[in-house]
Amino acid sequence: MEEERVAVTGVGATRYALKPGRIKSEDILICIDVDAESMVEMKTTGTNGRPLIRMECVKQAIILFIHNKLSINPDHRFAFATLAKSAAWLKKEFTSDAESAVASLRGLSGNKSSSRADLTLLFRAAAQEAKVSRAQNRIFRVILIYCRSSMRPTHEWPLNQKLFTLDVMYLHDKPSPDNCPQDVYDSLVDAVEHVSEYEGYIFESGQGLARSVFKPMSMLLTHPQQRCAQDDLDIPMSLAKKVPVTEAASAVDPHNGNNIQIIN
Repeated sequence: MEEERVAVTGVGATRYALKPGRIKSEDILICIDVDAESMVEMKTTGTNGRPLIRMECVKQAIILFIHNKLSINPDHRFAFATLAKSAAWLKKEFTSDAESAVASLRGLSGNKSSSRADLTLLFRAAAQEAKVSRAQNRIFRVILIYCRSSMRPTHEWPLNQKLFTLDVMYLHDKPSPDNCPQDVYDSLVDAVEHVSEYEGYIFESGQGLARSVFKPMSMLLTHPQQRCAQDDLDIPMSLAKKVPVTEAASAVDPHNGNNIQIIN
């Protein structure tokens, strides 16, 4: 960061400016979980009145993501992989053509069986492709859409090798004695922190609603080189009514001084 000092009407002031830099085009590998849980019904119904399947909702969100990303920069490129026991290419050739990208998703469906997922092959493929992207002055990102509520993903990857950025959207069932989505989520957080070159984002939802898929995909439009830390992320802004400071101050239990949570 470049520091520049100027004087304003006789009073010393400090002005900070970022050094100019080029925001690189992205190569984005979207990896879609095809486990049996990708085929569960959601709470949202489609135009035919039937519940949407999680996989179909994910594909629609990806299509919207691709079109929006290309409207920001038509030089971004996309490829696709699937995740069963390990990752496999669905479309290896990166493309900026939206129709070609969308065509790769049309026949995609989930498996009937469940298994543990190993992310090692996905990371290896991403690292190899990231080297090609770097040679072309581009950056590489992986977006993993994971759907297993009781199977923590595993991986073997060196700590000092961070060639790409990993984002995760985790769609799971509600916690129950038969699953452990919190443990799975923790494993995914570890993976993001382990491999990401820039700030990697992870979003999760067990609501089973279409907006819980489309909202995080819209937030993943953010470019890795322009991101704040996820803890500071506040978009989209909540429409919930904010309690004025005076009202919040009055909502204190006079008996023990503890704040009372106000639900609008």
